[in-house]
Amino acid sequence: MVVDDEHLRVHVAARLRLFSRLGLVTFTVVAAFVVALARLYPIHRPHDAHVILAGGLGGVALCAAVWLGTVHRRRPSLAALYRVDASYTAGIGAVLGLTAYVYTARYAAVFAALVMAVFFRAIVVPSTGARTFLVTSLAFLPLLAAGVVVALVAPHRLDMPVLPFMAAVALFGLVAIALASTGSQVIYGLRRRVSEAMQLGQYTLEGRLGSGAMGEVHRARHAMLRRPTAIKLLRPERHDARSLARFEREVQHMSRLTHPNTVAVYDYGRSPDGVLYYVMEYLDGVDLDTLVRRHGPQPAGRVIHILHQVCLALEEAHAMGLVHRDVKPANIILCRRGTTFDVAKLVDFGLVQEIAVAGDGRGIEGTPACISPEAVVAPAELGPASDLYGLGATAYFLLTGQPVFAADDALGVCMQHVRAHPVPPSQRTAEPVPAELEALVLACLAKAPAHRPAGARDLAERLLAVPERETWDATMARAWWHRVDRLGAERATAAALPTATLTIELGRHAAPDDAPGAHQEAA
Repeated sequence: MVVDDEHLRVHVAARLRLFSRLGLVTFTVVAAFVVALARLYPIHRPHDAHVILAGGLGGVALCAAVWLGTVHRRRPSLAALYRVDASYTAGIGAVLGLTAYVYTARYAAVFAALVMAVFFRAIVVPSTGARTFLVTSLAFLPLLAAGVVVALVAPHRLDMPVLPFMAAVALFGLVAIALASTGSQVIYGLRRRVSEAMQLGQYTLEGRLGSGAMGEVHRARHAMLRRPTAIKLLRPERHDARSLARFEREVQHMSRLTHPNTVAVYDYGRSPDGVLYYVMEYLDGVDLDTLVRRHGPQPAGRVIHILHQVCLALEEAHAMGLVHRDVKPANIILCRRGTTFDVAKLVDFGLVQEIAVAGDGRGIEGTPACISPEAVVAPAELGPASDLYGLGATAYFLLTGQPVFAADDALGVCMQHVRAHPVPPSQRTAEPVPAELEALVLACLAKAPAHRPAGARDLAERLLAVPERETWDATMARAWWHRVDRLGAERATAAALPTATLTIELGRHAAPDDAPGAHQEAA
């Protein structure tokens, strides 16, 4: 499938602007050189230098008109752009043909200049070989005509006999036209193949947003709807049975979730060459990990606002018997939806599993900074409480700018989640942390699942009971986003980007200090 006309139109317009800018600079330099040469070395002043100068200025005007026309004209059609391309290239040929007629002694140099111009046009402007043959022929006609006229009218101005001169002009002209046309066809064909490779059904890939262990996420555009979307592709090297099963499980589970705080899945399929992909909503925002690293610990009211939304997304998943298993700052995107600001979206359900399905026991999977104790000691028996632990670790990071635990390696961090007790957030930040919110965060980080909030709904209701939740509202959220935009701060374009998740092989593990046998109790 060839890229649609709109995409090609934009590309051709951009390339014509580049081509005309180069011509504008070139003709300006040539005109300036002729003027300087005539003033500094009058004896070498070419015959009818004013004609050459007029031609150079004409070329400047032509290039400027094309450049400004493609820049300022409102959405010129593809056909109009092709007409501009042909007229512009033929105009360059006319200017150089006039120069060659007036300054026959430098005919070869003028010929070489035109060859360079048409070759650059063949490289820059997308065109079929047939179109390039036609356009290049139009460009060479004035130069060939100038040679014929000089040979017939003033052969004494030539530095070789008429017949060899005419043969050379015709031969080298045809060779230049053939080479430019062939090169243009090759480049155009390569671009078409690249474009076709970037097509997945009705979707055109426009650029990679990120990559992870399982796949890559690309920004994409639907051929008819025109809305931006994100497409996640399974890496070709990960097409083993286990990866395929995990990828299909991810999209199947995500497609069942409809809560507005969960990333929406639009489509799923397999490309003609066997690449699995699914299409989801494009989130133009920032993940919480990036938010904290760029803007520091967040105020308590905003943290409550974010956590409450994620709780509602988790409530739906848990009600369907699904456990996310990788709740962490990087998997929560803060974005804007219409005129609503600070909308939290839970993404990346690559590790989600049904509560009733036991794991295979090959190791723990998750992110060490937010992994629950039971995910370390009993990864096959995770329940909703494990997601609440990850949410508690996320809240801790939002409030303090630091992870709950730190160690020299991932295994050390995991074992601290099992054995160590977290330092209260208020002791690790200069920002005020309400006592009620701190108590909730520490409750989520309890070693035993039974000691955590009763569920996502319970946690959501308890968050709303914290008085400081009223210190962050829609007006403050709007002001924050507008301030970031004014400062030009670069936002991470988040579209359910795949994030780093580790698989860690463990031998025998110690149970949590306050939960003997917790790995048997995990739901």
